Amino acid sequence: MDLIKQLAEELSLRPTQVEAAVKLLDEGNTVPFIARYRKEATGSLDDNALRDLEDRLNYLRNLDKRRGEIRSSIEEQGALTWELDAAIGAAGTLAALEDLYMPYKKKRATRASKAKEKGLEPLALRFLEQTGAALPEALAAPFVDPEKGVSTAEEAIAGASDIIAERISDDAAVRGRLREWLRRTGVIRSASDQTEPGVYSMYYDFAEAVCKIAGYRVLALDRGEREDILKVSVECDDEAALAEIGKLVLKRGFSPSIQIVKAAAADSWSRLLFPSLERELRSSLSENAAEQAIKVFALNLKPLLMQPPLKGKTVLGLDPAYRTGCKIAVVDPTGRVLDTTVVYPTPPQKKTEEAAQKLRVLIKKHAVSAIAIGNGTASKESEIFVAELIRTLDVPVSYMVVSEAGASVYSASKLAAEEFPQYDVSLRSAVSIARRLQDPLAELVKIDPKAIGVGQYQHDMPKNRLDTALGGVVASACLATAGDQFDQALIQYVRQHHDLLIGARTAQAVKEAIGQVAGEGEESAAVKGRCLTSGLPRQITLTAQETAEAFAPVAEVIVAAVHRVLERTPPELAADVAESGLLLTGGGSLLRGLDTLLAQRTGMEAHVAAAPIQSVALGLLETLPDLSKRKEGVLHLARRQWSL
Repeated sequence: MDLIKQLAEELSLRPTQVEAAVKLLDEGNTVPFIARYRKEATGSLDDNALRDLEDRLNYLRNLDKRRGEIRSSIEEQGALTWELDAAIGAAGTLAALEDLYMPYKKKRATRASKAKEKGLEPLALRFLEQTGAALPEALAAPFVDPEKGVSTAEEAIAGASDIIAERISDDAAVRGRLREWLRRTGVIRSASDQTEPGVYSMYYDFAEAVCKIAGYRVLALDRGEREDILKVSVECDDEAALAEIGKLVLKRGFSPSIQIVKAAAADSWSRLLFPSLERELRSSLSENAAEQAIKVFALNLKPLLMQPPLKGKTVLGLDPAYRTGCKIAVVDPTGRVLDTTVVYPTPPQKKTEEAAQKLRVLIKKHAVSAIAIGNGTASKESEIFVAELIRTLDVPVSYMVVSEAGASVYSASKLAAEEFPQYDVSLRSAVSIARRLQDPLAELVKIDPKAIGVGQYQHDMPKNRLDTALGGVVASACLATAGDQFDQALIQYVRQHHDLLIGARTAQAVKEAIGQVAGEGEESAAVKGRCLTSGLPRQITLTAQETAEAFAPVAEVIVAAVHRVLERTPPELAADVAESGLLLTGGGSLLRGLDTLLAQRTGMEAHVAAAPIQSVALGLLETLPDLSKRKEGVLHLARRQWSL
């Protein structure tokens, strides 16, 4: 099947969308870039759809590559039949391909290969026929040859049985059937010789069905096994497994050879098939668990990065500790460090009054408005100390406990050393904590996502896959729909309903003149274009109601996106959003009725910004003074351009 067509069918996309996305990916463009800046080429595919497409594209290409390697290998052996070639071409998974390749794969010396060297393969094939009344000993007698190492008929039968066992194990149909059966009926079990309570206590004697086990349990079992605390295995009903094999390899009727095949099947299951399928199953469970965990990490990281900043406030950052004291850093609204110190309000020193006096001086000197307390060691004691301190102040000061995950990683990083060469590593952590309250996104992007603490087992994940998922999290908040999408929607509408081709400028002019989403106006406009039937210029009259009909699909995309954002908004922020309402910016916000539509569909007030078209430029103008004071980094790449 054509790759583009297959991807389109599997992902329920249009072939043109898939083709454009694949071309952009092959050119080296990233998913966030395509989602944000090439939406017109992909038909507005969002980042999630693009990631699914990219993952599936890579899988199918690896599948095709492996398909070619297997076909070439078998062909070199002179064993490629048209039936086998067709089966290789039809294989839809890597597992199915490897099953087909199994009989032709070069193996180390095995019991079966040694038996073949002794000339016992014809005997094995005779047994597999399972016909005739001849006893196995009689069939084996002609193969007795002491010179080849076959001294008795029993030895010949044993060698032939080894060949049969390997053939059963290598059979693609058998492996496929038993793989699915084991996934349905298998039980994963863990045990330990540990008796003392510990991290893995609940897994010392644990069992759960493979088809039901949660991903986080799989990751816990894997880690416990790597640490030599747990012994993990997959269990199943061996008799039921042999029955499944028998359906494929045993023939009806009576023949003494059937017993030989039965015994060989039992040996194949216990010695070859089950160990192999168990490894496959464990690997598959671990991969799926890792993929689920990565998605959770990405989901958790997004709201963390999207926390609203605390603008225009001087913040005192407090990195709590016991023995080494609490590190203090005062940061102005631009992120510049004004002062630092160390205080000892916690045990064992517990110099509470001395610490309080130092902080009073700093708060008064620098007009501190807020205190950010790290949530690490001694956080609770530090919070109590700060709360008591605030009660004694004659100026309004508030405090907040913030996550300090990754602060120690940042403080010892090369970037931190370049930013604050004059400060000790511990004081840099206090600066990071203060800045996290001022501008969470600006501070957290300096830290490797794996160090931010957005989930469990992040250090167990495949590094490249985790980096890919977390690296594009911020971009996923963007909606690939804007004012130009309304223009395109109008062009398509006029083409379909009036058989007229108009350009983007004409569509924009009509949008600005009579465009709306409510469909309540009586306005109309003359629209000129090229008739698709005759190829000649033609003019039509387009009504406001028609523009509303044309714009409806795009408007619904925007409404749905607003709903998704509101659903993911933390409860503590939802009330503020409901109170202040929605603010629309950009040229698309001027489309008549859009604010009303959003208000109706969300139940909140919707306002158009005072200068919606200029708002981005005005916002940038506000940040330029602050931008000049910051070191160049992830969020300040524009500084170089600005300074030119």
